[in-house]
Amino acid sequence: MKAIIGLLCGTLFGIGLAMSGMTDTAKVLGFLDVSGDWVPDLAFVMGGAVCVTLVGFYLVLKSKAPLLGKKFLLPGTRIIDGRLLGGAAIFGIGWGVYGYCPGPALSALVYMEQNTGIFVVAMLVGMALTNRLTRA
Repeated sequence: MKAIIGLLCGTLFGIGLAMSGMTDTAKVLGFLDVSGDWVPDLAFVMGGAVCVTLVGFYLVLKSKAPLLGKKFLLPGTRIIDGRLLGGAAIFGIGWGVYGYCPGPALSALVYMEQNTGIFVVAMLVGMALTNRLTRA
C-alpha cells in the first residue's frame, strides 16, 4: 500500500511540474535570469508550493506518527555546515546551467530528449558518488 501511495503522489507531482512549466528548461532559465528577460511565472508556482508545504507540515507534525510509517524521519541537526552549503551550491549550479532540478528532470524523461537523459544519468552518478564518499 505504501508503494502505491508513493507512486500516486509521485505521478501527481510530475503532472503538476509539467502543467506548471517546470519541465521547460527555457522557462526555468528565463526565471533564473533576473537581470535579463525575466520570466516571473515560476515565482507563483514556488509561492504556491511554499504555502502548501507550510500548511502540510503544520498538519502533519501535529500528529503523533505518520500514516504509513512508525515514526517521522526528521533531520537530527539544524547546523549549517560545509556539506550542506556545498550540496546547495552544486544543486544551484546544476539548476542554473541546465534548467532542471531532480524532480522536473525525472518528469521530463517522458519527452525522450537526449540531453535530459544525460542530465539524469549524471545526477544519479553524482548521488551514488556522494553516498559512497559519505559512508567512507
